Amino acid sequence: MRQRVFELRNAVVRQFAATLAVSSLVILIGIGAASAQSGTPAPDQSKAAAQPADAAKDAAQNQRRTDEFAEAAQVISGPAGNPECVWLGRRVVRLMWRDDLDTAFRHLDLYDRFGCPGGHIQAAFRCLTRFGGQIDPKVAETLDSRVHACWINPASQPQQAAAAASQPAAPTSGNAQPQPAASPSPAASPAPAPPK
Repeated sequence: MRQRVFELRNAVVRQFAATLAVSSLVILIGIGAASAQSGTPAPDQSKAAAQPADAAKDAAQNQRRTDEFAEAAQVISGPAGNPECVWLGRRVVRLMWRDDLDTAFRHLDLYDRFGCPGGHIQAAFRCLTRFGGQIDPKVAETLDSRVHACWINPASQPQQAAAAASQPAAPTSGNAQPQPAASPSPAASPAPAPPK
């Protein structure tokens, strides 16, 4: 009797496993057919199409960074031109501009550990504040390019101030007295408005 119970139990388990396998297979075939008819591309195809574009973008960005580090090394003598100082220093200046001072100070600790000059960060940030009106907060590339330009040349000036400073004053001879500036003429009073 006991053997017959075990045989019956095994038959039930085998029948249940077979039913489960067949129903799972039917469901998988139905899902596969439905996704094939939906017209949406398979995920592998969309990833394969996106990868070359992303790879090209990443390669261009890496090349730009390498060029910026090489430019900084050529222009700046001393440790401020080292790639680690350029990378950390520009990051500190950018974070200070965005008022993320806690993160900026943590990066500044790393900057100091690499033996990079702290005065260069001060000069670059001072330069960046002079260009404040020309930086568009909605376009990250304007801030990044201005930070890099100020890192390379902290003494740079905005275009308007540089143009005004480059115009020399009128030469005066030793005996000539400087002429006082002409006083502005009084403004004409506006004409009265016609009555309504």
